[in-house]
Amino acid sequence: MRTFARVLHAVVAGVVVVALGHGVAAAVPTGSSDGLLPWAARGPDGLQATGAALADGVTGTVLWSREANTPVPIASIAKVMTAVVVIVDGDLERPVTIPGEAVGYCARHNGSTAGLAPGEVLTARQLLYALLLPSGCDAAYALAESFGPGQGGFLARMNDTARFMGLAGTHFTDPSGLPNPGDHTTYSTPANLVTLGVRAMTLPLFREIVGARDFHVPAGPGNRERHWKTTNRLLQEYPGTIGIKTGNTNAAGHCLLFETVRAGIPLIGVVLHSSDHSSAAAKDDAVRMLNWAYDPVLRVLEPAAG
Repeated sequence: MRTFARVLHAVVAGVVVVALGHGVAAAVPTGSSDGLLPWAARGPDGLQATGAALADGVTGTVLWSREANTPVPIASIAKVMTAVVVIVDGDLERPVTIPGEAVGYCARHNGSTAGLAPGEVLTARQLLYALLLPSGCDAAYALAESFGPGQGGFLARMNDTARFMGLAGTHFTDPSGLPNPGDHTTYSTPANLVTLGVRAMTLPLFREIVGARDFHVPAGPGNRERHWKTTNRLLQEYPGTIGIKTGNTNAAGHCLLFETVRAGIPLIGVVLHSSDHSSAAAKDDAVRMLNWAYDPVLRVLEPAAG
């Protein structure tokens, strides 16, 4: 898909018209091969991800992609769907007791944890922070047990929701995205993940959680004190970032689903398998995509603002 220049040309043209309407002189940049704006037709340079997509953050229209419809493992980005199912259910103050099996489940699959203890009681709302910030597979297991009810019931709800959203290239066999029962049994496509991300970000609680850098839970009668920090480095390192979720397994590599808003323009994107070993590679891929998209727009807006 190479409609990006045309779509953003319309956006920038609208901004320039508004600026001129307020008495601000602005010029549309020239020099692109198609007479529009100077985006490289080949897309952003230096991208390591084997699959990627960048889309309008309002409609989810894919503007640039690589292997947009190829299903691949997605690791902990699956937790976005886990959160959507729980939030849409609506019983967020439900007390959830952490099953003893949640700890063994994480250990067997080498999953990231929120450090939850068997028998500890937290609300579903608190567990959503544990799920999405430190990427707690123990939180995913506990939520699935409570809201399924049971793992099988919850996975059916995840897959039913995917079908309802039209995510034909998506399937879940684990609420965390861990390789359970196999490396490739939970999968999605870049285009599907953008659609899922757009839907998730319409939920105010989801948006609040994934935009947080940390979250504190004071000690209570049934729980220890907790302080969870996000794994999403883009929140700290790229201006305008408002979410969403990291992921990493051996099969999926390092992945990142992300959304930003700059100059009032929301963009949502995903990079899959940017590296086998480095979360920084996924973050850097996202930055390359976003800079490629925003830089020409900001060059128009900065003179208009002045």
